[in-house]
Amino acid sequence: MIDVAVVGSLHLDIMVAAPRLPGRDETLVGSSWHTKCGGKGGNQAVAAARHGARTAFGGQTGQDDFGDRLRANLLAAGVDATHVGSDPAQGSGMSVAISEAAGEYGAVVVSGANLTIDAAAIVARWAGLWEAKVLLLQNEVPEAVSLAAAKAAKAKGAQVVLNAAPARAMSDALLGLVDVLVVNRVEAAMLSGEDDMAKALAALHSPTRDVVLTRGGDGLMLMTRDGRRTDIPALAVKLVSSHGAGDCFCGAMAARLAAGDGIEAACRFATEAAGRFVSAVQKT
Repeated sequence: MIDVAVVGSLHLDIMVAAPRLPGRDETLVGSSWHTKCGGKGGNQAVAAARHGARTAFGGQTGQDDFGDRLRANLLAAGVDATHVGSDPAQGSGMSVAISEAAGEYGAVVVSGANLTIDAAAIVARWAGLWEAKVLLLQNEVPEAVSLAAAKAAKAKGAQVVLNAAPARAMSDALLGLVDVLVVNRVEAAMLSGEDDMAKALAALHSPTRDVVLTRGGDGLMLMTRDGRRTDIPALAVKLVSSHGAGDCFCGAMAARLAAGDGIEAACRFATEAAGRFVSAVQKT
């Protein structure tokens, strides 16, 4: 049985090291670059697998070298890529990310084939995914795809975890199927209309949904569906790079939920995993 099914995006990231992000109309000299397999969906699937979950992925690439590399990366991490399709007319998703010397970063994403997944076809085509214990979603594929996946997995008894990144408006239909909502400060403010994070947390909570609000080095705020709030501090580490930290957190948390942990225990485990991740030099 699959522990964690991830439906989402695959991008080949081009990582550029620079002293800072460039300003408008500025040409800035960087120091190095390398490629890295990413996309929030792909990153979270790899993280779930590395934290012990039997993980399978549903998504789409182009028929190109980037797509070949993205599939190979999933397989190398132990992720079942049976349900990764290919679009002959669209290139694979990609991004260019600039990493600052202090460890922060900014990125531009071109979604490509991630946007051409046929939401009407996946319920039957990806039927093997819906038996998972946990379904993990993000906002880098069309909402119709996430909604179809959530309905199919929920009908089979899966917990549905949605990482609402990047920030975008979402329908009540999708949010109503979510058991665990994960947001950062930007996403929390956009979805709730509240700049105060405690108020945002309360606004996003519901009697059927736990909310996890991640705040980087400031740790996280958790409100469980019974209305109880718990603050969990970040692991005290020296930051090397924050790129991919949120994806590591979500994958690790999903792995522990699938293993039977409650939401607080899963968040504590994932917080430590993300802390170790941001303090290490990541593989390319």
